[in-house]
Amino acid sequence: MADIIQLLPDHVANQIAAGEVVQRPASVVKELLENAIDAGAQTISLIIKDGGKVLIQVVDDGIGMSVTDARLSFERHATSKIRKAEDLFNLDTKGFRGEALASIAAIAHVEMQTKLADTELGSILKIEGSKITSQDVGAVTKGTSIAVKNLFFNIPARRNFLKSNQVELRHITDEFYRVALAHPTIAFRFHNNGNEILNLPSNNYRQRIVNVFGSKTNQKLVPVSEETQVVKISGFINKPEFAKKSRGEQFFFVNNRFIKSPYLHHAVVNAFDGLIKSDTYPGYFLYLEVDPAAIDINIHPTKTEVKFDDEHTLYAILRSTVKHSLGQFNVVPALDFEQDQNLETPYGYKNKGAEIPRITVDSSFNPFQEKVSTKSASSYQKASKESHQSWEGLYTGLESEIGKEDSFKSIQFESDTITGSVFDAEKETVESKSTTFQLRRKYIVTTIKSGMIVIDQSRAHQRVLYEKFLKNITVKEAVSQQLLFPLSLSFSNADRVILQEIKDSLHTIGFIFGRIDAETVEIKGVPILVSESEVGMVLDQLISDYQLEVSSNSFSQTDILAKTLAKTLSVKTGEILESSSQTTLVNDLFACKESLVSPFNKTVYVTITENDIDKKFI
Repeated sequence: MADIIQLLPDHVANQIAAGEVVQRPASVVKELLENAIDAGAQTISLIIKDGGKVLIQVVDDGIGMSVTDARLSFERHATSKIRKAEDLFNLDTKGFRGEALASIAAIAHVEMQTKLADTELGSILKIEGSKITSQDVGAVTKGTSIAVKNLFFNIPARRNFLKSNQVELRHITDEFYRVALAHPTIAFRFHNNGNEILNLPSNNYRQRIVNVFGSKTNQKLVPVSEETQVVKISGFINKPEFAKKSRGEQFFFVNNRFIKSPYLHHAVVNAFDGLIKSDTYPGYFLYLEVDPAAIDINIHPTKTEVKFDDEHTLYAILRSTVKHSLGQFNVVPALDFEQDQNLETPYGYKNKGAEIPRITVDSSFNPFQEKVSTKSASSYQKASKESHQSWEGLYTGLESEIGKEDSFKSIQFESDTITGSVFDAEKETVESKSTTFQLRRKYIVTTIKSGMIVIDQSRAHQRVLYEKFLKNITVKEAVSQQLLFPLSLSFSNADRVILQEIKDSLHTIGFIFGRIDAETVEIKGVPILVSESEVGMVLDQLISDYQLEVSSNSFSQTDILAKTLAKTLSVKTGEILESSSQTTLVNDLFACKESLVSPFNKTVYVTITENDIDKKFI
């Protein structure tokens, strides 16, 4: 039998390695920014064109590289971070495996300019698909500039899987935020298609968070600080009243490296138990410092997942630290049983003096007076007023009134409700008139000729609203209600990018936007089904759902918007519906094109036939 195991060619091996490191343009941004930080840069600029598909450029003022290092940096497993295997357990740098530049150069056109501080001339390299096309010496500035052009130019299949420019830009922005928040002492600049998106000066952690997410973020932050032998925790959490339905503002940093940890996230959410709603998430920016030997950061190619030696202890410390911060800064509501509530003066009465109580006496009051109903009572009161000086005259005039038969004509008796006979032959049958009733504030039960139907009220309303919104977006005939006073809502930079992207589709639904600046978004009109108090919640939910993978197909964008609005505005489980509302919902449901399943492919109703009921009595 012939040998079947062969060595892969270098260009194939490089493309496989590139697939592990470079999944999309944001992966290139992450690797280049981390290399710039490892080079000791104090100012880093990120330049993007067309969502990173055309150009990704990172310019830093770090130490730079010599001619030999510049050439070796594009070789596989060429690194300055580790020398032996033991170094893997004591890492304090971002990149260390030496695969980033080699993987990027395998699937793009790369141009690098670099120069050391003590040299007059620097190196200029141009690489296309792992092949160095030119290496020259020229006058360049101190530091390193790497430009990655035409990503996946030699792998068309991978390039076709990239999303739209807006979606790729959003992923790049997320990576930029993660690196910028982890290193507040480094100045960052972010340019997209010639426009400056962010200019972050060197600052502390709090100011860096405020510069990234807006000035209104400052009032949301609660400081967190704790130092133990296991971990040192610092950073900020958002106040419970600012919890959102999306997971946007949630950041964990371990040794200045962004990580994803569902286990630690659960510890933070557990600390907020009872302070936020079950369907909302708290925001946090937590920085953890642990011994590098106590974690393993090489379990995933992107190094965003780490493994701790003692996760249970870390969980308990983090949970108690967040709880302590919530209580220390009076975020948790508390009752003071030692304070006398009688000594508290309302704010509105602080400038008012004490008033002497006034006593009024009714001189005409008679303790022997009895209440007489109807017209006789008025005569009784009239007589008592006229003869209050002589109590014997109190009953004068009552005999003539009480003796009259007409005196009871003004009395109204409560009539009993007349119900039809159970055996009335002329009563309508159940089949001739459909009836509905609500079960457990969750289901609507209605009768049909063959039995009955049990409808999930929330899913049914979702289906009705979904088709209505989908028609409005497609036909563009939505009706908007103008707001007397425009709303000004605050969103982060990333959220504003998403709003700009879906602005046209929201306009077809009924949203009317005013000015959108660096801090606020002005809204002048909303759809009829959206109340003014729900606008912020609806837009937050739209942004949260749209942060998922969205293709450039406009139908996908339309579908997501319609589903989100239907889910947000639909009747929820636990709401009481009147009989007329139940009937209207049933009629609207069966007028839909697809009434059996909800927009999320869940069953809306089930049918229970008469035979099914009969089988229960066998």
